[in-house]
Amino acid sequence: MGHLVRFSSPGTVDVVEVEDPSPGPGEILLETAYSGISAGTELTAYRGTNPYLASEWDPARKLFVPGGATKTYPIDAWGYEEVGRVAAVGSAGDEDLVGKLVWGSWGHQSKAVRPVGYARERLLPGVEPMLGVFGRIGAIAFNAILDADIHLGESVVVFGAGVPGQIVAQLARLNGARVTVVDPVAARRALAERLGADETLDPTSDDVAAAVRAATDNRGADVVIEMSGAYQALQEAVRTVGYNSRVVASGFFQGPATPLKLGEEFHHNRVAIICSQISGVAAHLQHRWNDLRMSRTVLSLAHDGKLALDDLVTHVFPAKRASDAFDMLDKNPQDALQVVLDYRETA
Repeated sequence: MGHLVRFSSPGTVDVVEVEDPSPGPGEILLETAYSGISAGTELTAYRGTNPYLASEWDPARKLFVPGGATKTYPIDAWGYEEVGRVAAVGSAGDEDLVGKLVWGSWGHQSKAVRPVGYARERLLPGVEPMLGVFGRIGAIAFNAILDADIHLGESVVVFGAGVPGQIVAQLARLNGARVTVVDPVAARRALAERLGADETLDPTSDDVAAAVRAATDNRGADVVIEMSGAYQALQEAVRTVGYNSRVVASGFFQGPATPLKLGEEFHHNRVAIICSQISGVAAHLQHRWNDLRMSRTVLSLAHDGKLALDDLVTHVFPAKRASDAFDMLDKNPQDALQVVLDYRETA
């Protein structure tokens, strides 16, 4: 028997036994080793605030339509940060894949069946197994960097020093930027500094916009990247960025945007707010970049020692204690960065 993580209802997580799946022709059976929790997205499902739970997504019109729901409880195996090994194949010609280490998105479950191409394209030669959980979240961070269009010597401010924000800050420095990280949690600011941030600010005590302008001859930041999903941070990001410049909004915002004041700096400074979301890349880059290339690039940078990812793992829970992991992230998010579920005892 296998196991999967189930959101039974808002605030309730159960680990349930399920029959092991079997791969058919052209498929592989993946045996999960580790599964990372994406705190921002997955907590919207845990808390019941995800828009898929309150309305129906119409993919043809790309609109949320009220009156229905795309997803309803119970929700099984929600998650997109998995790494594991090929345990079996459905076609004899694919037997060379058995035992290969791959990463991907198959949800919080001990075993899953996916097409054989999944493994052929996503092998991880030479990468520590647990780092595979950063493949997808790393692509999200990388996409924000592409949308930011950073140039050498520019001032970049990153709001939010959670997992994606920490990755964004490191990538921005690799692009040649001077990076300021903004977060209310002291431990996260300290980690950002240790990983190379040039400066950190506490939004609960610092006037971020004023401090950044003081450091840039009153220009403001060349670009601001908002990774926290907090509307207060988005408003301060608008205040912080320079005239005719852009704010990249990559956080997953929930509820009404009441802190935003679009008649002030946004209007007078001609600020552009750009959405960065992993379903696609900027139009002018689509012929060269996709999510697979972004993920591979992030994992390659980590393997080469240019990007610190292992420093972001703060907690590893046995998969059977998934309820404890989500409860901690819900009640004390400031105490954790990347939380990982270990399936090796439940596979």
